[in-house]
Amino acid sequence: MTDRKQEIAANLADVEKRIAAACAAVGRARDEVTLIVVTKTFPASDVRILSELGVRHVAENRDQDAAPKAAACADLPLTWHFVGQLQTNKVRSVVGYAQMVQSVDRARLVTALSKEAVRSGREVGCLIQVALDAGEAARGERGGVAPGGVAELADLVAGAEGLRLDGLMTVAPLTGEYAGRQQAAFERLVDLSTDLRTAHPAANMVSAGMSSDLEQAVAAGATHVRVGSAVLGVRPALG
Repeated sequence: MTDRKQEIAANLADVEKRIAAACAAVGRARDEVTLIVVTKTFPASDVRILSELGVRHVAENRDQDAAPKAAACADLPLTWHFVGQLQTNKVRSVVGYAQMVQSVDRARLVTALSKEAVRSGREVGCLIQVALDAGEAARGERGGVAPGGVAELADLVAGAEGLRLDGLMTVAPLTGEYAGRQQAAFERLVDLSTDLRTAHPAANMVSAGMSSDLEQAVAAGATHVRVGSAVLGVRPALG
């Protein structure tokens, strides 16, 4: 085993212990929470190591980095998640490799995703990104639709050809009433998920929590956590 593989394996084991302990602390089964490893800025060789170690979900947030990496790893049994703010001019590329887009936050993006999904003959899973730092009708600093806009956008996704409404995603906000209150933010997301499922019962995915706050996300009821640095280490600076 290479030094890098040993390093990733040890980190992965530590994260697994954290998730298992967080689940046990609130009486959840470990299999209720899926780990997504955020591989942004790390090379395709690390993605291969993750696959060898049993990881099945990876995430990227920049298409210019993700597209060549996904192509280089196309032979691996992975589900690719796109988690960054997505410009419509990047949609064709992203739909080419990502099975899930977690950052759906506006009608124009839904239209573009639907068009490309149909064109390519693919079904794309979509999460509505919720901005908990926004007012009821605004967008968040890092993208996302305000809580008051979730229902309308969800209906749009659910009715769009080639798209599948899978649930909600959020990033712990740095400003606003939930700043520094990660668990409260994640509990708000879970409440919004409960509301969403009254109209869309199958949209039960709740993506929340990262390396520093995955325990709070699990405690709140997240079904997926997105962990990068705790598995792969401190990211190299972007050029």
